[in-house]
Parts: sequence; C-alpha cells; structure tokens
Amino acid sequence: MRIATWNVNSLNARSERVDEWLDYAGPDVLLLQETKMSDEQFPYDHYAGKGYESVHCGEGRWNGVAVLSRVGLEDPYSGFADGGNVDPEARIISATCGGVRVSSVYVPNGRAVDDDHYLYKLSWLARLRAHLEACCDADELVLIGGDYNICPDDRDVWDPGNPQPRTHVTSEERSALEKLEQWGLVDVFRHFYQDEGLYSWWDYRDGAFHKKMGLRIDLLMATQALVQRATFCLVDRTARKGTKPSDHAPVFVDIED
Repeated sequence: MRIATWNVNSLNARSERVDEWLDYAGPDVLLLQETKMSDEQFPYDHYAGKGYESVHCGEGRWNGVAVLSRVGLEDPYSGFADGGNVDPEARIISATCGGVRVSSVYVPNGRAVDDDHYLYKLSWLARLRAHLEACCDADELVLIGGDYNICPDDRDVWDPGNPQPRTHVTSEERSALEKLEQWGLVDVFRHFYQDEGLYSWWDYRDGAFHKKMGLRIDLLMATQALVQRATFCLVDRTARKGTKPSDHAPVFVDIED
C-alpha cells in the first residue's frame, strides 16, 4: 500500500496536477492539505470516478484537508477527538484506510514568533498529541501525515545559520514534534534518509526550487508497527516542476502487507 501526503495549495488551481499525479504515482491513500474548498465544493464524484472514496473537512477560501482512498475508508472523523472545543479552522481529518488509521493534518503556520498565530500553532500541536492519546494506540497501525510547518532539525532547512527569529525552526515547535515522537510516532522519511538538503517545500520566488533553497516540512509520522512494514519512501520532486505546481511536493511511503 502506498500512502502519500501533499499540500496542494488550492485544489481548484491544482486539480489537473493532482489527477496527473494520481495516474502516474498510483497512491492507495492520499492525504491532501490546503484544499481551500468548502465541503460542498469538494469533487467527491470526480475522485470516485478515479476509484477513490474521499472525505473532506473544509471552510472555503482557507485551509481544508482531505483523505482519498482506494483501499476502503471507514470511521471518518473531522477535527480533534480530545473532547475539547471545536477548532474553528479545518486542519485535521481522520479515517481508517486499508487497516491503517490515517490523519491528514495542516498544522498552523505560526506567521511570526511574536504573533498570536504562533501561540495557536503550539496549542494546536498540543491538541494533536491529546488527540492521539484519546483515539489511537501506539501499538497499532497509525500514520499522521501532512504539512507540519516544522523543520524537525537543521538538516531540514536550507539556511540553518540564519540568525533572524522565525517560525518552523524554534525550539518550542521542535519540542512539540518531539512530544509526538514520545507518544510513539516516527519520522518515516528519516527512517530511510539521513542526508541534509532533502526538502519538500520551496518558495515560488527567487528561483528557490532550482537553487535548492527549501524546507522539509511535509512529514509522514507513523507508529513503529507501521514503520517496520515500510519498504520505500520518497519526496517526489517531479511534481514540483512544470506548469502551475504547488509550492510543496508530495511525500509517499510504501507499506508491505
């Protein structure tokens, strides 16, 4: 089974690119972020025609997450399962696909370290840990994939020596990610690759993609039970090329039965 995550930066703008990638990459499960659609706008029938069941949590112009699956889709759930207040933003949706409990997450960007949105980001990550504790078991097959808006360590930043305070690389954000690992999640990509300079996001400006000025912020975080079955993992940089690409590339992992 191939499970992938992809921040498409507007499904309306990137619909043809997603179709193209589904056709040539053939993921069994695709976790989408930043669809920028309402639930009513989401093209469920279109993906059904391509063999995928789908669920979506959206609010219109901003955010939006989805799960597409051709290996079954059971027990869909939008939002956090921690018993707290409903998050006003559409940033997490979960389902069981082919025996794996998956969640598509779009972690808040944070904007700036002195911005209220940064505090929202940290509280959101704390709720993600609480969500795991409430509805998942670390001994089961669980994968939380998406745009985490965090570079796990300095290998994941093109300019780690930059002295300016900025989000994505602060100790507080990385500590929040470590708390997810303490619960039982593993960074699947790092299970396969230890090199620096391997990114999943590049700014549209200044030729960043071609200059290799990127960040690795799109993560597949899985339980050890699932990682033990993983045979291959890749950031598909090809999908970042060509006409009207997303600024993110899809990341996928292949799982053995």
